[in-house]
Amino acid sequence: MSILRRSCDFLSVLTIAAALVTPALAGTSLLTDKPDLSSFSQDGLNRVSDMLDREVGQGHLAGAIMLIQHRGKPVYYEAFGVRDPATMAPMTTDTIFRLYSMSKPVTSVAAMILVEQGKLRLDDPIAKFIPSFAHPQVATERTDASGKSYLDFAPAEKPITVLDLMRQSSGISSAFTNLGLITQLYLDAGLFDGDFDNADFAARLAKLPLAYQPATVWDYGHSTDLLGRIIEIASGQSLYDFQRQYMFDPLGMADTGYYVLDPAKAPRIAQPMPTDRIIGNETISDPTVTRKWESGGGGLNATTGDYARFLQMLINGGTLDGVQILKPESVQLMRQNQVAPASDVKPWAYYYPGAGFGYGLGFGVRTGPGEDGVPGFVGEMAWGGAAGTYFWTYPDQDMVMILMVQTPTQRGRIQPILKTLVYDAIRK
Repeated sequence: MSILRRSCDFLSVLTIAAALVTPALAGTSLLTDKPDLSSFSQDGLNRVSDMLDREVGQGHLAGAIMLIQHRGKPVYYEAFGVRDPATMAPMTTDTIFRLYSMSKPVTSVAAMILVEQGKLRLDDPIAKFIPSFAHPQVATERTDASGKSYLDFAPAEKPITVLDLMRQSSGISSAFTNLGLITQLYLDAGLFDGDFDNADFAARLAKLPLAYQPATVWDYGHSTDLLGRIIEIASGQSLYDFQRQYMFDPLGMADTGYYVLDPAKAPRIAQPMPTDRIIGNETISDPTVTRKWESGGGGLNATTGDYARFLQMLINGGTLDGVQILKPESVQLMRQNQVAPASDVKPWAYYYPGAGFGYGLGFGVRTGPGEDGVPGFVGEMAWGGAAGTYFWTYPDQDMVMILMVQTPTQRGRIQPILKTLVYDAIRK
């Protein structure tokens, strides 16, 4: 990149940042009724606002929405900055965000619905639905006498199950993290070439070796994407059609989907800063470009309100506004830790839940204090997405927290700061 280009990019960020600190766009309350703040410190909540105002004002974020919901009602609902730096349209409640991996809890709930319907079992081998996974190979990187690395292939010792997909222990990897030679295989496989659907993607994955023996290691790969295909086979519907019938429509999640099909909704899509659009080796997705693929692991888009209704349903034990999506015992099972020490599944080198967290069926679950010093309550459910969105809940306190933002580069820095501030604002 030329010095001129870098200078222009820097100046454009400064110009946008200067515009974002105008009083009209900073810390706008989205509450329509006076909240019950008996469980919160107003000074503590003000510090949350100050932090997000500062992040926008310094040009780290284009805009954000922060929601704190207690007993099903928002007690803090603030918008910061703009939804699109190009248009300077202000951030509003109907802004649509790319969820990326916050899609995983939604797809996992869809699978549990099929379990309750008797069309799926957690101990079902996935080869029952996709026979090409009947005899997977496991690749282990080794070094020969000359010091050259190579892959040693061996048959899987047990079948991959639906449970393995839901708890990320299938051994199916990805090209998102560098595991050496096997990652190169995934990179070279052309997994994302062309306009493919869930069936095509599953067929491509079936041709690749596993990175680990099934049910031995938590490996954050394409397990939930494959789960989405199994949902299609078991239900006889597309992934979106099944989720819409059994989740989105009953919960009133009108703005949730894999693509933004209505041109009138396109201006509502949140955009990151112009210099913050890269996720891994790819540019952040454009939800208006419709493809066949419905990525159960990372393809959904939604508003803050839609996702809050989904999370409140889980907090309520599977129901919302008199509509039952799951039975309480199914939700309880999803909240149980499924990795060591609760099972033989060991965390891998890139264990995203982090210290103090286990992993349930589709999201992280807090099992104790973490080494990072971020406070919380045991039983917390939490997960985030590569574009910056993040949620955490305190089920026993009936609290839901959602940060909606599009920033691939700043998410890891701001999330622990924000979680600490929110925790400190709760009256203990």
